[in-house]
Amino acid sequence: MSNFNWGILGPGGIARAFASDLQFLEGHCVGAVGSRTLSNAQAFTKDFGGTAYGSYDELISDPIIDAIYVSTPHPAHKENVIKALNAGKPVLCEKPFAVNAHEAQEMVDAAQSNNVALMEAMWARFLPHYAQVRKIITSGILGRITTVQADHGQRLADQNIARLVEPALAGGALLDLGIYPVSFAHMILGNPTKITASSVLTDKGVDGQTSIILDYADGAQALLHASMIEQTPCRAVVAGVDGWLEIDRTFYNPTSMRVNLFDGSIIEYPNNYIGHGLREQAEVFKKLVLAGRTQSEILNWKDTVDIMQTLDTVRSQIGLRFPFEK
Repeated sequence: MSNFNWGILGPGGIARAFASDLQFLEGHCVGAVGSRTLSNAQAFTKDFGGTAYGSYDELISDPIIDAIYVSTPHPAHKENVIKALNAGKPVLCEKPFAVNAHEAQEMVDAAQSNNVALMEAMWARFLPHYAQVRKIITSGILGRITTVQADHGQRLADQNIARLVEPALAGGALLDLGIYPVSFAHMILGNPTKITASSVLTDKGVDGQTSIILDYADGAQALLHASMIEQTPCRAVVAGVDGWLEIDRTFYNPTSMRVNLFDGSIIEYPNNYIGHGLREQAEVFKKLVLAGRTQSEILNWKDTVDIMQTLDTVRSQIGLRFPFEK
């Protein structure tokens, strides 16, 4: 079988990590790269192969491309994704999928109307240890789930990374880092019935750190935290009446974990993964496209829009609004 040719739209750091991880897979390759400047695209293809284009339109128009990986800054996702979908190209779009739920729904509507595959690149959802987490929860070994705890903190605010600190680029800890614990909680508990959030804003008006409590209809709670001010343990816990699952640092990366049961027994799940972890989503998406399907059961369109709606509610409570939003 011939290679599945990826088009990289936006050759930044995460795109390089994605292309590097593709090399662990058979049947995947970088077919072309599109950037706003040809030199950036050429630098990328020098390392990973493919044709270099100095515009996104040229990339989208390339007939050999089987799917496009969108990794541009957050505010550009909607335009880039919809343009590719309207051209009939399946799209794997980096998280956060969009800046808000309205944009996310527009992207989903474009995929639906064009009957083209679209998936949020929340890569952690597709990792082997997340699949094991879902099996553990489904097995009922933990009993009724009462609490989810997850934090994601990295010391980034003092590094003056524009996409993190600038309101015009949808900066802040919530969308870039908080998406991980929020998506994790959604995977375990679904949609909350109540959202309570508090933040510390930077001098530019984006959130430096945000704490979130999600309440659920069955009495469960999720306690989530995101920070770009300091590094945190980046661990997660799922607790039930019969035991708890603890996921070691860094919970959204391939890592070790264990189940601690109420009777004192412990079940270990060691980590033997090789690579970054971005390739599983690529393989899932390839199979989706080749099967003629448009969305994944692991992370479907409704999940993605619902998660964005939760983030919208958090932003409303903490007063985080971007200048380009109507």
